[in-house]
Amino acid sequence: MLTLVASGRTNKHIASELHLSERTVARHLSNTFTKIGVTTRTAAAAFAYEHGLAQPSPSPR
Repeated sequence: MLTLVASGRTNKHIASELHLSERTVARHLSNTFTKIGVTTRTAAAAFAYEHGLAQPSPSPR
């Protein structure tokens, strides 16, 4: 789920993609943020990139 956050998806999009409720996604992300020691989606995305959990998107040409 953290990789989806890092790719810029909203909770609504994550919920739809994983067939979960938005509330379940929010709860999981809250728990994940606590576990990795961050408080924002931006910090969570940075954590994902720093730990090899996400790859930057190629820039458009």
